Amino acid sequence: MTTAQRRRARVRAPELVGRGWLNTGGREIRLSDLRGKVVLLDFWSFCCINCLHVLDELRPLEAEFADVLVTIGVHSPKFVHEAEPEALEAAVERYAVEHAVLDDPELTTWQNYAVKAWPTLVLVDPEGYVVHVAAGEGHLDALRQIVSEVVAEHDAKGTLHRGDGPYVAPPPKATELRFPAKAVLTGDNTLLVSDSAHHGLVELDLDGETVIRRIGTGERGRQDGANPTFSEPAGIALLPDHVAKQVGYHAVVADTVNHLLRGLDLDTGEVTTVAGTGEQWRDGVTDGPADEVHLTSPWDVAWWEPAGGVVIALAGNHTLGLFKPLERRLERLAGTTVEGLNDGPADQAFFAQTSGLAADGDTLWLVDSETSALRRLDADRTVHTAIGKGLFDFGHRDGPADQALLQHPLGVTVLPGGQIAIADTYNGAIRRYDPATGEVSTLATDIAEPSDAVLVDGELVVVASAAHRLERPVAPGTKLVSGDAHKVRRPPSEIAPGDLELAVVFTPPTGQKLDDRFGPSTRLEVTSSPPGLLESGAGVGTDLVRALRIAEGFTEGVLHVVAQAASCTDDPAVEHPVCKLARQDWGVPVRVVRDGPHRLPLMMGGLDHDN
Repeated sequence: MTTAQRRRARVRAPELVGRGWLNTGGREIRLSDLRGKVVLLDFWSFCCINCLHVLDELRPLEAEFADVLVTIGVHSPKFVHEAEPEALEAAVERYAVEHAVLDDPELTTWQNYAVKAWPTLVLVDPEGYVVHVAAGEGHLDALRQIVSEVVAEHDAKGTLHRGDGPYVAPPPKATELRFPAKAVLTGDNTLLVSDSAHHGLVELDLDGETVIRRIGTGERGRQDGANPTFSEPAGIALLPDHVAKQVGYHAVVADTVNHLLRGLDLDTGEVTTVAGTGEQWRDGVTDGPADEVHLTSPWDVAWWEPAGGVVIALAGNHTLGLFKPLERRLERLAGTTVEGLNDGPADQAFFAQTSGLAADGDTLWLVDSETSALRRLDADRTVHTAIGKGLFDFGHRDGPADQALLQHPLGVTVLPGGQIAIADTYNGAIRRYDPATGEVSTLATDIAEPSDAVLVDGELVVVASAAHRLERPVAPGTKLVSGDAHKVRRPPSEIAPGDLELAVVFTPPTGQKLDDRFGPSTRLEVTSSPPGLLESGAGVGTDLVRALRIAEGFTEGVLHVVAQAASCTDDPAVEHPVCKLARQDWGVPVRVVRDGPHRLPLMMGGLDHDN
C-alpha cells in the first residue's frame, strides 16, 4: 500500500482497553502515550501455534526498528484458562515475549479493531491512524517495507519520536526446570525431560528431582555435537534397539521452535540434526529426503511400529508427519493442513494443533489441543474421534465420551489394560478414557498445566509444566466431574443465507507484486462444519474471492478457510528477487440471519476499503 493509499484510508486507531498490562513495570499504556512511535498491535492467544510463530517472526523487526517501533501484544484469549491472569503471566515468560502485553480477557479491544482471527497484526502510524492490517504468518518482509515507509514519511514531517518504548523486563526466575514439556523413561531407568524454557534436556533420577546430567548449553540455537543448543524442545521418542544401533542415536527430539528433529546419543550426550532444514514449512513438498523437507513446529514424536518410523505431531500445519530413520526420509502421514475435526481416511482428516502422541500396538493415540479432542489413528490409516466436538467447544465434564469435554490437552499416555491418561492441560487435570466402556473420568486435579505423563513402576509421573517440576499426583480413586461446558467467546460473523461472497483481502506491499512466474500466486481452500452448511463453493481454487452459497435450514456453523499468497520484489532488474509466502487459516464461526450481509471479508494483508 502506497503512502497516498494510506492517507485515503485514515482511520483513527481505537483506544487500548483491557484488564491490565504486563511487561510495563506496572504502568498502564494509552495510545496517546505512544504518539510519535510506529505501533504494531499483535492480537494473539497463547494457545495458538500460529501466534507463537508470529512472536518469533517479529523479533528481528523489533530489533531493527528498536528506537521507533513499539510492539503491543493484545492477548485475546480463546480458552477460559487463558483468561486467568497467572496463566497469561506464565505464558509471557514461557515464550520470551519481550514487549508490552495488554490483557484483554473480554475481547474488548479485539472487537473494537474488528479482528476475526488469531493472529492479526495492526500497524498504527505516529499520528494514531491504522495504516495496515495483516492476519496469519509470513508478513515480516511486508511489515519491514511498510514500517520503513511510515518512518521515512513521519521523519520528514517531524512527527516521529525516537527513543525507548514502554517495555520493562520482568525479573528473572530460577528453578531447576523451567516449563518442562515432555518426558520419557529411558532404558537405564532414568527420566529424560525436555526442559523447554531452558532450551535443553535434563536426565533425572526416578525420584523426578535429582539431576544426573544436562544436555544443552541453555542458550537458544541449533548447534550439534557434545555441547548442543536447542530452541524450546518438546517431544522425545526412544527408538527400538535395532534401529538405534544402525542410525547411531537412541532418541529423537522435537526441537520445536527450530522446526527440526534432533538425534540424541544417550551414551555420549551428542546431538545431531536428523530431519528438517531449520526453515518453517508453509507450502511445498512434504515427502523426500529428511534433510531437504521443511517441518513446522514439531510438538511431539512417537515411534509407531505399523508406520515403521517416528510419527511427528506437526502442530504448525495441523498434520502428522512420519520420519523413517533408516531411510532418512520424511513423509506426510495424515492431515490436509485444514484446522478442524474431521474423521475418516488419514489423507482427508482434519487435525487441530496435535500436541501429544502415544502408540499402543496398532493404534496411535493423539490429542488435538485446539479442538480439545482425544483421537486415534488405526493401522489401516483411518482417524476416529473419542472425545471432542470441534474448534469452539470445551470444558471439564466426565461421563460418556460423546458428552465429555476437555480443555486444550497437550499429552496422552497409555495405561495398563489399554486405558488412556490425558494431560488435560488447561483444566489442570489428568483425565482417563476407557475404550472398553467409553467412559471418561478424572484421576487428579490442581496440577499446574500438565503437559505429559509417563508410567514409572505403575505410577503416573506428570510433567507439571507451569509448576516447573515433575509430580506424582495422589489419586486414590477416580472422581466424576460434572463441569461446565464452554464455548469460545469470540463473536460469530453474521452472514445471510443464500449467496455469499467470501473475499480474502491481500495487497502486496510497496515494491512487491504477486508472484505468478510458476503458476497462480494465490490459493484458497474452503470447507465448512457441518459440511452441509455450504451448498456450493467448497473446495480449492486460485482466486481469493469465492462465490459461496449458504444452505437453507442452518442457523450457525464454521467456515474453514485456508488462504495463501506469494509475492516477490517488483523490479525486473533484480536477478534474484526476494519472494515470500503469506498464509493464514481461519475457523470462522458464523451465525446465519435473514438480514445478514452477503459479503464476508477476511483480512490477510492490506486494508479492506469495502468493509
